[in-house]
Amino acid sequence: MTSLPFSLTGEPRPVSLGAEAERDYGVVRQTLERITLSWRDQPRLEDLAKEVGLQPIQLQRVFSRWCGLTPKQFVQAITLDHAKALLRDAASVLDASYEVGLSGSGRLHDLFVSHEAMTPGAYRNRGEGLTVSYGFHPCPFGQVLLMVTDKGLAGLAFADPGEEASALKDMCSRWPAAQFEENAALTAPYASRVFDPAEWQDGKPLNVILIGTDFEIRVWQTLLKIPMGKATTYSDIARKLGKPSASRAVGTAVGRNPISFVVPCHRVLGRNGTLCGYHWGLTRKRAILGWETGISSPVLEAV
Repeated sequence: MTSLPFSLTGEPRPVSLGAEAERDYGVVRQTLERITLSWRDQPRLEDLAKEVGLQPIQLQRVFSRWCGLTPKQFVQAITLDHAKALLRDAASVLDASYEVGLSGSGRLHDLFVSHEAMTPGAYRNRGEGLTVSYGFHPCPFGQVLLMVTDKGLAGLAFADPGEEASALKDMCSRWPAAQFEENAALTAPYASRVFDPAEWQDGKPLNVILIGTDFEIRVWQTLLKIPMGKATTYSDIARKLGKPSASRAVGTAVGRNPISFVVPCHRVLGRNGTLCGYHWGLTRKRAILGWETGISSPVLEAV
């Protein structure tokens, strides 16, 4: 019998989280939402801190620890001009990636990723015979759910407080015939490997396994070619795949990406710089893009 992390009634079993991590991300999320809604007004650190009940220096420390940027730097990173700048060379970004021979092994923001796809037959079997270990861990963007097979990382999802079980159920439903086992000790090293820039080293690849239809896998492999600090559009991906009229199908495949962040679906924007949808919320998408900006563009004004 397949072991699922749900009761026989279909209700998800509770997942326990670290209280400090949950509290800190609550502060960060509230600040991110405020910045997202009012970035044109250039909100001051003092006003942001007052809204979350902290001293400015306290908010600065918590926010910087989770996002890699100060609140002021994050405001700079999410302006519309910045989004448009990410897209300025959208088409040429993909062209250049293919020209330098990245079709076999995707390179992600100086994180070297070695990937392979599950065979079509195995996918049609809905994960039958596949054992997936999972665990929740704190990361710069809230709680992260990591799902690992013997071949490598197969799933990465985010969850806000109280939504962990829902995220787990969503991910497990993608491979309903698989065997799922909770094993945070096994998944913990992947959390460090994915989110700690010091771990992004050539010669130390992160192994991922892509589980989807042939078309979905081709889209996800294309996402792996978008460099950090750059972005592209659904139509550019469709054009690169030789299906220029398939923008909507590309959008569906991007939304089905099971390995968020590592396979950077957050780097796909609307042609006019709009963020469009994101399975794990637009606030989190802004946070990820801002975090990447802090790493790839150290020229942002300090404070």
